[in-house]
Amino acid sequence: MQTPYEWAMGWRYTRAGRTSQSKGLLSFVASVSAIGIALGVAALIIVLSVMNGFQRDVRDRMLSVVSHIEVFAPQGGTLPSVERVTEQVMQNPEVIGVAPFVSVQALLARGDDMRGVVLRGIDPELEPQVTELASSINQEVLNQLTPGSFHIVLGKELAQLLGVKPGDNVTVVAPSGQVTPAGVLPRLKQAKVVGTFDSGHYEYDSGMAMMQYEDMQRIFRLDAPTGIRLKLKDLHKAPEVVQQLASSLTDPLLLRDWTMQNRNWFIAVQMEKRMMFIILTLIIGVAAFNLVATLVMTVADKRADIAILRTLGATSGSIMAIFVVQGAMVGVLGTLAGLVMGLAVAYNIDVIVPAIEKVLGFQFLPKDVYLVSEIPSDPQMQDIAYICLVALVLAFVVTLYPSWRASRINPAEALRYE
Repeated sequence: MQTPYEWAMGWRYTRAGRTSQSKGLLSFVASVSAIGIALGVAALIIVLSVMNGFQRDVRDRMLSVVSHIEVFAPQGGTLPSVERVTEQVMQNPEVIGVAPFVSVQALLARGDDMRGVVLRGIDPELEPQVTELASSINQEVLNQLTPGSFHIVLGKELAQLLGVKPGDNVTVVAPSGQVTPAGVLPRLKQAKVVGTFDSGHYEYDSGMAMMQYEDMQRIFRLDAPTGIRLKLKDLHKAPEVVQQLASSLTDPLLLRDWTMQNRNWFIAVQMEKRMMFIILTLIIGVAAFNLVATLVMTVADKRADIAILRTLGATSGSIMAIFVVQGAMVGVLGTLAGLVMGLAVAYNIDVIVPAIEKVLGFQFLPKDVYLVSEIPSDPQMQDIAYICLVALVLAFVVTLYPSWRASRINPAEALRYE
């Protein structure tokens, strides 16, 4: 099948041979435009891939502590029937793990030091089914969380703040006191530290501790767990499963998925991604508008060619198509080059960044300052496709006006001085 002459001439003008100084200049300007688009596309792919990587790593660290879904009693009460609620939630095909828990706020004291913590009561046998954190704790430590032992596991940072190590005792102070003839006295209980955990998230490592849930029921005078924790086959379906469970549970219970527990953080990350996309798209926009200058110069240089084509029978639509093809080709070449460059960096950032750090002699993300010490990358095809589409659309749109002006050239006026 023969290629339309509009495509052939548009591609010829894109290559712009260097037989003259003007044609060499056109080729240079077109190359700069393509390079600008390539850099913009590559920058967008790299930045969004790194942001996706940070979001994935922080999310995974959060989910090592929090469960996919929590079902709990309203107003800090206890579950009416753990067995009945467990049986009902397990009927959902997405649920693959269930474990009871008790969650209360308390004080931990060690000498003169006192810290407010979220004290979580767990079932050591079932907890590894719903959180990665329990799976990462030494099994010997979990085995020591037996009913009646009043053993406790502290976050790594919390243990350092209190100055304790495994084998030391801490005092658990319940928020509600005990009424006696002498007045209201706080309820205290000595607990032995048997280990620590490191979730990689400072908020949890410095403000959470775990005990056997039956021991916590005794300390805080609860007759049942305050809720159950669920693990799903697909964590991204958590909001959907919450809606399903809300309609299937017979008891008036509250449900909360992992996105609700950290809603502000996820909203902030999504907003930052949108703003970075808009800002970096301006780079592509500037490079795309350079195509206007390229096409204007090409039209001025090819006025005689346009006039000859018109006298040979070329329509104004054909003339416009020639220059649209030229601008679109520059956009396509720039987008493809940026795609290759961006993916090459995004998929090898774990090698490139350490090499740069070694050359410069410092670390971009010190371990003692940042939650994530290595720059992660998670290229997502949806983002990449959207970036390429925006670049191609911008390159096409900016070619329309110069191409239209080329189609309006009068052959007689163009050939008068030739």
